[in-house]
Amino acid sequence: MAEKRDYYEVLGVSKQASDAEIKKAYRKLAKKYHPDVNPGNAEAEAKFKEASEAYEILSDPQKRARYDQFGHAGTDPNGFGAGGFGGGFGDFGFGDIFETFFGGGFGTSGRRNGPQKGRDIRHHLEISFTEAAFGVEKEISIYRMENCDTCNGTGAKKGTSPTVCTVCKGTGQIQYKQRTPFGQFVNIKTCDHCHGEGTIIANPCTVCHGKGKIRKSRKIKVNIPAGIDDGQTISLRGEGDPGIKGGPSGDLYISINIKPHPLFQRQGTDVICEIPITFVQAALGSELEVPTLDGKVKYAIPEATQSGTVFRLKNKGIPHIRGYGRGDQYVKVVVEVPKNLSEKQKELLREFAALEGEDTHEQRKGFFEKMKSVLGI
Repeated sequence: MAEKRDYYEVLGVSKQASDAEIKKAYRKLAKKYHPDVNPGNAEAEAKFKEASEAYEILSDPQKRARYDQFGHAGTDPNGFGAGGFGGGFGDFGFGDIFETFFGGGFGTSGRRNGPQKGRDIRHHLEISFTEAAFGVEKEISIYRMENCDTCNGTGAKKGTSPTVCTVCKGTGQIQYKQRTPFGQFVNIKTCDHCHGEGTIIANPCTVCHGKGKIRKSRKIKVNIPAGIDDGQTISLRGEGDPGIKGGPSGDLYISINIKPHPLFQRQGTDVICEIPITFVQAALGSELEVPTLDGKVKYAIPEATQSGTVFRLKNKGIPHIRGYGRGDQYVKVVVEVPKNLSEKQKELLREFAALEGEDTHEQRKGFFEKMKSVLGI
């Protein structure tokens, strides 16, 4: 049989360690090596038992004193004759330690039998560009679990009621003791008779088949805030599936998709759009009708406006979702070259070019000089 390691070495503390330091060290090892955390890991189970044995000795002042004086012989009930410590672990169980450290529940098999939050529901909603900009109220249809109207959520046939499980006495869990070479341990498992429910339904409801809940369609009104962006999510607390055993209802999460606009693009809270203008408008200046989210507005462009010039319309963009004010609208003007010119129009353009001293068959001198500089030709 392998020689036992020093208990202080097992817990990783010094011989002068305080009770609090010993407790802290054991708690750390117990969390790391507990069998429920490492199922089927024999090495982890052995380390857990070793740490539990060390803590059993060092956490007791009398046992620790005998161990400090005589070593392992001082704690052996069949050895030194000091009375030992009552036959190993006795009725000491894993559950007792973990109830002290972690408030119970750690190391137990089976699911919790207390209140549980209901399932969250996710829904996708598509809205228009304008609706996203200014906000809108929408009515959506969702499916969620709700109490069965026939049995009022009991799961039992009308006129009957669920009965308390006679095996677990309504707790949904069963305790059982297990003897090991280190003593007797108390474990907890889910009641097989009621499957952890704590009650038995002898006559199930014919509508919900004993579940107490059925899936129903519900219409819910949703307020979409002004300025919401594509991909953002709205949460409605308590609009998900109902909780279990008195737990709170789940939540409803609505993901927003925004349809593209034929004229506008969005950059944060700003709106971008392009306006085509003619050569004459660009050269002589003109008053344009510019579309905005609020309708058409007048905007005067100056003479000699170049294609690609961007103008700013203040406070014509998207409202800020978390504050006051709005973004701006940026208007890019694009000069359109006329197509299908008549001979008279072409002649007038040639006359204009001649007045400007231009050769219609050569590129502008400024551009040619730049090209030579860049390409080195």
